[in-house]
Amino acid sequence: MGDFVNLEVADGIGTIRLDRPPVNALNDQLTAELAAAAASADSSEEVRAVIIYGGEKVFAGGADIKVMAEAPYAEMAARSRQLQDAMNLVAGLGKPVVAAITGYALGGGLELALAADFRVAGERARVGQPEILLGIIPGAGGTQRLPRLVGPAKAKDIVFSGRMLPAAEALEIGLVDHVVPDESVYAAALDLVRRYAAGPALALRAAKQAIDYGLGVDLATGLEIERVQFAALFGTQDQRAGMRSFLDHGPGKATFTGH
Repeated sequence: MGDFVNLEVADGIGTIRLDRPPVNALNDQLTAELAAAAASADSSEEVRAVIIYGGEKVFAGGADIKVMAEAPYAEMAARSRQLQDAMNLVAGLGKPVVAAITGYALGGGLELALAADFRVAGERARVGQPEILLGIIPGAGGTQRLPRLVGPAKAKDIVFSGRMLPAAEALEIGLVDHVVPDESVYAAALDLVRRYAAGPALALRAAKQAIDYGLGVDLATGLEIERVQFAALFGTQDQRAGMRSFLDHGPGKATFTGH
């Protein structure tokens, strides 16, 4: 698909693969290709779940500081919008998304992982928001998605200090969901999303949207979002197949087509 980002599809799982050595730094081209890959994965009926993967050595080391160091305000205002838009496309994917983290996920790299639904990290992985050490703050979701995930106090510690967290600490505070041997990160991510790839795609999309949108509104509005999404699924083939299978064969035996 691009020089730095590719979407590879197999068995219903789309892998968005970052490949810009040495650390997958997020320059303008990689950001644009990431956005394109996310949009392609979202629109493809063949893709039922998504893995974001930076390779065996590193997930993503953040933004390209060489490009940013002397950039003026107007340029960075536009560039930060492009970066946030790409992260929002990943976060808005209507399919289960897992970030498979090896090595470092720092700055924009961690913000990309935060845009996923789940995070699997290698034992030697390190994550953090080091922007404060450069005299700036996170600009692609770190001050917003991080506190929603781990709470404001822990997020402030990570952002204010700029320190790198080892995988074990990230797991303890809920920043990552699973820690596995480094060589097993991608396989663990596959195991995590494989169960969803065979699931009812429209119901999974509805569940994700109800949860994500509901977190940003009051309870009454969130319940209305849930009610509308729930009722709409009674117009799908998967609802018919799921309920008929339950009545005929018991739970957990339905075959879903994603329609």
